[in-house]
Amino acid sequence: MNGMPGITFQQFEELSLVLGIGGLMLYMAFIMYRLARESGAGRFGTLIIALSLGLGLVGYIAKTIIQFTLDI
Repeated sequence: MNGMPGITFQQFEELSLVLGIGGLMLYMAFIMYRLARESGAGRFGTLIIALSLGLGLVGYIAKTIIQFTLDI
């Protein structure tokens, strides 16, 4: 017996993972914005914050895209 009609457990897990990680990425971007604004970092400081903290997000997105293209 399936809990949700029309969707398998694996599909539900994949969708939940994508939405959960996406939400965490948006929250991380919000944290970077607030950190730059509250610290009065200016343009250069904001760029450094975005580069240093944003590289992890870019790496995860790149990993996902690479995995997707290799699976096709």
